[in-house]
Amino acid sequence: MRDNDSAQALAAAVRAAYDAGTPIEIVGGGTRRALGRQPTGAPLSVAGHVGIVEYDPAEFVVTVRAGTPIAALEEILGQERQALAVDVPRLDATSTIGGALAIGLTGPSRPYSGALRDAVLGVRIVSGTGEILRFGGQVLKNVAGFDVARLMVGAYGTLGLLLDASLRLTRRAEVEEVRDLVLDWPAAHAALRRWEGALPVTGACYVGGTLHVRLAGREERVAAARRIVGGETGKPAFFTDMRDLRGPFFAPSDDLWRLLVPSGAPWEPETLIDWAGTQRLWRLSGDPGPVFQYAARWRGQAMRLMGGDRSQGPWAPIAPATMALMGRIKAAMDPRAILNRGRLYPDW
Repeated sequence: MRDNDSAQALAAAVRAAYDAGTPIEIVGGGTRRALGRQPTGAPLSVAGHVGIVEYDPAEFVVTVRAGTPIAALEEILGQERQALAVDVPRLDATSTIGGALAIGLTGPSRPYSGALRDAVLGVRIVSGTGEILRFGGQVLKNVAGFDVARLMVGAYGTLGLLLDASLRLTRRAEVEEVRDLVLDWPAAHAALRRWEGALPVTGACYVGGTLHVRLAGREERVAAARRIVGGETGKPAFFTDMRDLRGPFFAPSDDLWRLLVPSGAPWEPETLIDWAGTQRLWRLSGDPGPVFQYAARWRGQAMRLMGGDRSQGPWAPIAPATMALMGRIKAAMDPRAILNRGRLYPDW
């Protein structure tokens, strides 16, 4: 992998935009530009800011520049039989670490390995004034500013331009396989509850009357789990497609809504159940009222993941107090609202 540190040039570009009061759109691989609102501003590419800053396999931590393609990083980690600690979605080979962190989505491993923000130990960013700032650390015991670092995850680039990130790693599983079981949702949910914490499950998704279960770990433990789970051998690519938002369910014909609800919430037609029950993907065109009503009934959250009129925004209304707090954070990090203006909210 080539190594190129463009931090100073990127900071200078942001500083010039701040002085002029002109917005900029932060672009990495460009594979996630359809998520969130349509931002305004001149594109500023971080794709050339690539490379490994620091990697000690014994510490299970890597510090990587934001423009680095996820695939290139995983190739390097694989040489040490290591991997990122969570499923990091990518839409094609050009998807970058910075883009993944900015959007903040986590793949099917979420209930078992934690969220993407949980794997972030520290970041280096360019603030909206063009200042280079560092939050967090590069080792597990150094957690100063850890919460600030995690704020960058899922902020859609509106709080800072990500330069580098220190990420937690894990050992790569010896073996991995998928089991498919034909069940109704109540039976599938009951089975997942029985297996929770007892079996090496790293993914569980229910769609079209079939429960897909991913087992991963040491060979003997996976073999023992296979006998308990039963079912038929499934396709290994199923969970890769789920992670990367590919496959028939993600066809662009309808709006695709993402809901976070309790795992015991009932199944709805045209719904895919992921994260062992807590994430629901719902295909629905037109009025989003049923989605928001379902989320409110189960005290959950809802957002449009794909499709729809991007100018209307993908999120359900936010409580005024929460919005005010978020606005204060935005003002502190990007006082002239030049970073990805409009990507999250119209005034941002």
